[in-house]
Amino acid sequence: MKIDKRHLLNYSILLPYLILSVLGLIMVYSTTSATLIQYGANPFLSVINQGAFWVVSLLVILFIYKLKLNFLKNSKVLTLVMLVEIFMLIYARLFTESVNGAHGWIVIWKLSFQPAEYLKIIMVWFLAFTFARKQKMIATYDYQALTRRRWWPRNWGDLRDWRVYFLVFTGLVAIQPDLGNAAIIVLTGLIMFSLSGVAYRWFSAILATVTALSTALLGTIALVGVEKMAKIPIFGYVAKRFSAFFNPFNDLQESGHQLANSYYAMSNGGWFGMGLGNSIEKRGYLPEAQTDFVFSIVIEELGLIGAGLILALVFFLILRIMNVGLKSKDPFNSMIALGVGGMMLMQVFVNIGGISGLIPSTGVTFPFLSQGGNSLLVLSAAVGFVLNIDASEKRDDILREAEAELQSKVESYDNKIIKFNDFQ
Repeated sequence: MKIDKRHLLNYSILLPYLILSVLGLIMVYSTTSATLIQYGANPFLSVINQGAFWVVSLLVILFIYKLKLNFLKNSKVLTLVMLVEIFMLIYARLFTESVNGAHGWIVIWKLSFQPAEYLKIIMVWFLAFTFARKQKMIATYDYQALTRRRWWPRNWGDLRDWRVYFLVFTGLVAIQPDLGNAAIIVLTGLIMFSLSGVAYRWFSAILATVTALSTALLGTIALVGVEKMAKIPIFGYVAKRFSAFFNPFNDLQESGHQLANSYYAMSNGGWFGMGLGNSIEKRGYLPEAQTDFVFSIVIEELGLIGAGLILALVFFLILRIMNVGLKSKDPFNSMIALGVGGMMLMQVFVNIGGISGLIPSTGVTFPFLSQGGNSLLVLSAAVGFVLNIDASEKRDDILREAEAELQSKVESYDNKIIKFNDFQ
């Protein structure tokens, strides 16, 4: 019995993705056109570039949707992908020029790649692969099943010790420095760890440790002073962001400029906004408004009500993705879907936290709305994985039901033959 996966497409995930992607193109045009016109460039230049990445993203979703999931469970394929990623991260850090204080971009001709963006979905894949293979051990040994092996793995190709790889990759992202994506990777890893089957006490202990360390770090910076902390290698780049976090209005010309103008934008928007395209802050007051501060412009133009509806759509998409993970019977499929939902949720949290001053600004884009081809491509690939998983799980359920029904009919037929023979 052959079932075509195209008939099992989950439109409750695909349609929100398409709507958010189109809204993203609209916001890219809204936030960039005025500046491009000011410099005498084509006002559609940015939206054309973003649109090109979206077309590629749709092709990526189609390709991933047709993949057999067993391909993702191949340790050799995953090992190769991770080796390529680690090479890209090292190359970006050592041999590329700094962009906004970070060495996170690899430029090939007119295309630029951000390895840290791709690492987010690779880590979800890796952790799902690792935790899914240890489900029986986790059920027996709990947390010890994930820590009982040696700290350093015997065989790099076997992916046995997840802690080494997780720390190495997170560290490589942090030294770019790209603390935003590093934070998303760590938080996503924490979510996947807590959903792997370990007892809740371990999750609570780790969450308490992370919270305590974060509080201690912020307290130390507040006591010592940002200026002194800026002398520490690598930390100099993020020092200004911490300074703005404590009080953006202390330095409106430098460190606090973006965050303060983000507040102004949200204040201008009120409940109903100034109207699409009518933002004041995007006209040179809020630098790079089309990237990590795009949601401030969304609030300014569409108001809290319009922005709230968009945020609700994003959360609806995340919940539908997580629902696929909760319903999946295969541990690997479940961990992938839950990891993707967790990754998107953490990206929203870090972005909204940054523009509102809840946490230090990290330069993380808002999912689907911000300009950024790499971010859109990664999110689209993640959606493609979930759509594939959902269709595969549905197909397996149909086949199981058909097999059970067939078995029931065979047994019924056999019983009738037995009764007939007994009658004779």
